[in-house]
Amino acid sequence: MGSLGGKSDYESVREARISENMARMEMLGLRRCASELSAIASASAASRRGAGTPRKTPRPPRVLTPLRRSGRLLAVAAAASPAGSASGRRRSARLSGQATEHKALPLRGSLSKFAAEETEEDEEEEEEEEEGKAVMVIDKERVQILQERRCDSKGRGAVYDPVLGICCHFCRQKKLCGEEGCKRCGEGNLNKPCIGKTECSSCHSSYGILCRACLKVRYGEDMDEVRKNKNWMCPHCIEEKGVKKFWICNSSICLKKRKLSPTGIAIYDAREQGYESVAHLLMDKLKCRAF
Repeated sequence: MGSLGGKSDYESVREARISENMARMEMLGLRRCASELSAIASASAASRRGAGTPRKTPRPPRVLTPLRRSGRLLAVAAAASPAGSASGRRRSARLSGQATEHKALPLRGSLSKFAAEETEEDEEEEEEEEEGKAVMVIDKERVQILQERRCDSKGRGAVYDPVLGICCHFCRQKKLCGEEGCKRCGEGNLNKPCIGKTECSSCHSSYGILCRACLKVRYGEDMDEVRKNKNWMCPHCIEEKGVKKFWICNSSICLKKRKLSPTGIAIYDAREQGYESVAHLLMDKLKCRAF
């Protein structure tokens, strides 16, 4: 066994090869490149450590300053409130006795201001008009055009009017009817009934108001015949009085109250199955369910 202090053949060969490789790298310039790269890497790492997470700039303390108001608003506020008023409370014109009278509806012979929304209104007050009274001007030509549009659709009407129009219980459309002889929808007379909507002779409620299209599609009845029948009753009253069993109101609101699903547009399915209306189809289904 050899002494521990002496080098083995393997170590001698290893050191010789290392010296040979170092000399070869020095000759090729690789050692200089390696030292330069390590210096660059160490410098970039030091710069990253020095930068760290950027600190947030502290916010300056809030200073309470008066609110900024535009000159236009300041002028309006100064004109609206009297100079000698102690409190700056806002009061409505009605409570302060300075209410302006407005005409809710035009004169007879024209549509209301809501139906004539496409007409141009003159906002300038004439000198001969009474002080504090606003006047609404309606273009007669545009009113005539709206009158012609009103009669385009006789089923449900074509012109929406929240004042003169009466809401149908089924389609919920508050439109002017398309009947030519209706004085309410055609002449703007609120005291006259709408001949294009039904009215129950028993309850006289909103449940009995149906337009021509919904009356025909949902219940198979004709508006002209209903108008002649002074004893016509709505489906609610028919069910309540027991006139026709299983004849119920098939509007979505009333069906949901009965825990039934709304039928939707079921007239095509009803006619394909040979039924006159949706009410007849629903009545047959309720009969089958009962028995």
